[in-house]
Parts: sequence; C-alpha cells; structure tokens
Amino acid sequence: MATMTAQETIDDIRQRALAQLDAAATLDEAIAWEREFLGSRGEVTLFLRGLSALPPEERPVAGRGGNALKQELGAAWERRHAELASADLERRLADDAVDVTLPGRPTDLGAAHPVSEMIDELSEIFALLGFQTVFGPEVETAHYNFDQLNIPSEHPARDVWDTIHVDLPGEIVLRTHTSPMQARVMEQTEPPVRVVVPGRVYRYEAQDASHEWMFHQLEGLAVDRNITMADLKGTLAEMARQLFGAERRIRFRCDFFPFVEPGVDFAVDCALCSGKGCRVCKGSGWLEMGGAGMVHPNVLRAVGYDPEVYSGFAFGLGVERLVMMRSGVDDLRAFAGNDLRFLRQFARAA
Repeated sequence: MATMTAQETIDDIRQRALAQLDAAATLDEAIAWEREFLGSRGEVTLFLRGLSALPPEERPVAGRGGNALKQELGAAWERRHAELASADLERRLADDAVDVTLPGRPTDLGAAHPVSEMIDELSEIFALLGFQTVFGPEVETAHYNFDQLNIPSEHPARDVWDTIHVDLPGEIVLRTHTSPMQARVMEQTEPPVRVVVPGRVYRYEAQDASHEWMFHQLEGLAVDRNITMADLKGTLAEMARQLFGAERRIRFRCDFFPFVEPGVDFAVDCALCSGKGCRVCKGSGWLEMGGAGMVHPNVLRAVGYDPEVYSGFAFGLGVERLVMMRSGVDDLRAFAGNDLRFLRQFARAA
C-alpha cells in the first residue's frame, strides 16, 4: 500500500474526526473525542510533532494544513460541546422539575413520649390538689443529693445508691432521685410549700423488667402546719384513683428512707396480672410505685424550718411504672428502647 502524503493524512484525520464528533451523543463522548484528536497524545498533535520527519519541501504545506486542521477541529468541538452541555442541562432541569399540581408529600408528625405524657398528666392531677410543678438540675452536688437529705458521708444508706459520679472538681453526681429539689425549694420558700418535681434520675444498678439505670421520677413535697400521715395517704390515694380508676387497690407498708420518718413504700395491685403474681411484680401481686413518708426533722432543720412548728410529707413515684400499670407493658426497658413500633402504639390520633 502506498504511503499517504501529508495532505492525504490531514484529509483522513478531518473526515474521521468530524464524523465521530457528529456521532457523539453525550458530554463524556465529546470529552473523549477531544482527547483522541486534540489532546497531548491526540492524532493532530502527533501529526504536527512528526513534521520534522517529512521531506523539507513538504514541511511548509503540511505545517499550515496541520495548524488549520487543529483550529478547525477545535472550533467544531467547542460548538458540539456547547450543544451537548445545553441538552444535558435541559434534561436535568426536566428531571428535577416539580409538578405544582401534585398533592404535597405527607409530613411525619411526632408525638409525645408515653413517659412525657404521664408526667404532664401527673402535673395536672397534682395541680388540682394544690401542687406546683418545678424542675431541677440532673447533675447535682453531693450536698443537695445527700447531705441536705439526712444522708451524710458516713451514713450506711449512702453506700446502696450506687451513685454515678461526674469527673469534675468536688463531689458531683448524676442525681439519684429528684429529692434534692426538696432542699432547694425550701431554702428559697417560706411555708406553706406544695411542689412536685418530675425528671430523670440515674442509678448504677442491675436492669430487669422493672428496673433501669436511668428512669423518671416525680417527687412530691408538702410542708405546712399540722400536716399528718393522713394527708399523705389521702393525696396518694387520690392520685391512684385519678390514674387507675376506683377499682385499683393501694397498699402502704413501713419502709426506711433517710429523709423521712416514718417512711412507707406505696404500691398498687398489679394490673398486668390482676394481683395474681407475674414477672413484673415478681410474683407478689403488687407493683411498688415509690417511697414516701413524713419529712425528717433533720431535713427541715437543714433548710431553716422549725420542726416543732412545721411538718410535711414527701413522696417519689417511678413514672415508667405508672405507665406500665396503665398500658399493660410488661418491661420497663421498652420505654427507652427507641423502637418506633412500640412507641407508635401510644401516639394519639391527630
């Protein structure tokens, strides 16, 4: 086969290049074409680099022809690239277009957590009984969490709280109960006092169907002249009646808490087994709601109240246990499990 002349080579490159450029249907194909013909190792570039190998008499004509071809193909590529870029933009705009006549996408609406709903309901019940709802810090000093509540450092009851300490100067703890707000409120308030304090509390303890390391408590405190144990029992009995109905039975048994004297535990007959015994109530037929009692004289003295003049009662209720009783849930840990299938059962219809 005879070797092509420089002009024949230029014509061949032009013919193939323009045909391939016209056939390019995407930006990627146009960019690949530019590399193939005009890139640093493209056909036109290699042709111009090879001019020195031509006979001297052919070099001027081949050089002019090669440069003219490079300019012609560059201009053709610019036009084709602009056409493909415009088509690509129109396609993407069409794909992203919004049909304003379509109905809007439904929004996923949230709902209050069952524990939050119970706290709100308890606040309403106690508001009708004359109690104000207040809130306190979850990170507490040992002074308020223990000392002001008749639990000094050498007190044996302090050892059984399994407290979670915070790595800060001084003895800082995650509060083990909402009771520290008793002292904080009484320090700033002259009797009479009637408050409830909802919030999270933290204890380092084994987890089971009725215990968690983090749970919610609602503290109650009433201080005035001539308050008796009968006032405490009547208040908690009315709360139980409002929550669970008149058919529920309640029980008070003697118990020890350093910040009350005398102390009792307050229980409701287990609604899950109707008092027959199950894993939640540990076979007893009763589910403890919390502790209660008459405010210890030492606690009153610590905040400047005269126990010869004033008396009071305090109680602490486990909020999750109240929800369990009401809803029939048999495992307290489910409330902190973040399982939407479980939580949606409690969502009220809008």
